[in-house]
Amino acid sequence: MKGAATALIGICLVAATIAPGRAEVSPAKPAKTAPAPAKAFVPMDPAIAIQKANAYFNSATTMVGDFVQIGADGRRSEGKVYIQRPGKLRFEYAPPATLEIVADGLSVAVHDRKTATKEIYFISQTPLKFLLKDQVDLNRDVQVVEIASDPSSVTILVEDKATFGGTSRIKLVFDSVKFTLKQWQVTDPQGYETLVSLFNIDLTKKPDPYLFQITQERIPNTNN
Repeated sequence: MKGAATALIGICLVAATIAPGRAEVSPAKPAKTAPAPAKAFVPMDPAIAIQKANAYFNSATTMVGDFVQIGADGRRSEGKVYIQRPGKLRFEYAPPATLEIVADGLSVAVHDRKTATKEIYFISQTPLKFLLKDQVDLNRDVQVVEIASDPSSVTILVEDKATFGGTSRIKLVFDSVKFTLKQWQVTDPQGYETLVSLFNIDLTKKPDPYLFQITQERIPNTNN
């Protein structure tokens, strides 16, 4: 939405009447107007934040966009993300990264193109499984640990105790105005953090079904 701001400047000229035998009268100075007090920030009600997050996730079944990832070692990588709910996801990393992460509705494959290796897990073992459900309900799907907000963002911290290796924490960061997902940060059971920032998100484009195919026979990794 485009807006235009118009500034109006008023100039008042005060004429002084000089009568014979009287001193010149100085122009009256306009009274100073005190600046309007800044509007105090009011944090978002936690229940409303959950409602808005659920509504955002359930508003569309697809997502296509770009991402930038900062790994636990500080290494930066980027690529494309594709989501088709329920159950399907693809992270396609741009070179020099050699990874692909694909979920086909049942399993998640982590494929390293450089080493030609592929590890396969059940979706239920992954920390972002709740985002791939047909209907997302944060209060039902995960444990909500904390909700915080500031003028630019709303953060929802959740905990999932049923991920591979133990308990994972996921921090979801939303834009406070449009309430679109900007970032997520996953802290795995070992305490390693991975931050993913999203850009150019399109919730209307339908990904090619081929993107979610796992070509290798599924041999789920069930080690704990």
